[in-house]
Amino acid sequence: MEQVVATIFNVLILSSMYILVALGFAFLFNMLGILNLAHGAVYMVGGYIGFALINSAGVNPWVAILIATLIMAGFGVVLERFCFRPFTGDFNRIVMVGVGINVVLQTAVNALLGTRMQALPSFFDGYLRFGVVSVSYQRITIFLIGAALLVLVSWFVRRTKHGQQMQAISQDIEGAALSGINVHRVSALACAIGSGMAALAGCLMGSYLMLSPYMGDLMLIKALVLVILAGIGSIGGIFVTGLILGGLDAVAPVIFDGAVADAIPYIVVVVVLLLRPRGFFGREA
Repeated sequence: MEQVVATIFNVLILSSMYILVALGFAFLFNMLGILNLAHGAVYMVGGYIGFALINSAGVNPWVAILIATLIMAGFGVVLERFCFRPFTGDFNRIVMVGVGINVVLQTAVNALLGTRMQALPSFFDGYLRFGVVSVSYQRITIFLIGAALLVLVSWFVRRTKHGQQMQAISQDIEGAALSGINVHRVSALACAIGSGMAALAGCLMGSYLMLSPYMGDLMLIKALVLVILAGIGSIGGIFVTGLILGGLDAVAPVIFDGAVADAIPYIVVVVVLLLRPRGFFGREA
């Protein structure tokens, strides 16, 4: 029973973190066709900023996470304005810019902090016990933060003026511009929100698992898989595909060993895309 409960929490935590990162990636991809291959590095750097603030500056962990989120949100604005906006419509150059930024950020972290695995301190110590089952407060906290943020982002996209503008741009960018929407301002906001969410997820996962300069590469692959599985143009579909991929990643290691468990989620993804190339809810990638 304890293993079942632990697996359920692993599913919920991984799903919420995957969705947080993938939503930020999808904002720009769906809106402007910008394939931000630096998004995984933003996730990684956010985690390391939180780590540095806590361990080197002695900042309270909650304050450190907030500062890391705000710093990377600001970085997202700079990224959109100076790295993506000049090349809007030029897919190849945007891809190369993303690759270059990814390499620069990884190299900088590697040179400053080395390749040794690091971990953020636990936000809460102790376990919640009921019967023979116990769950760490750390896992419960991470899940609750992730779930609350997903609800907040969903509300923002569906209910606010800027969120509706994002949806309009993702459906028809030229029509949105002709209707008076400032596409550049909305895309900068989307990049800021996406980068901030990625940084926050990096801090939370740095506490749940570990930090490394290359942790963003795997998360970038997860984000790509979620966006393509959901279907290009679908924001809401990412919530469903995030639960699916998080469930596969959490359950597969319980059933299978080693590399087989790592391969199972991607085998399922390939089969789904062969049967439904446009993904579950959107248009074909």
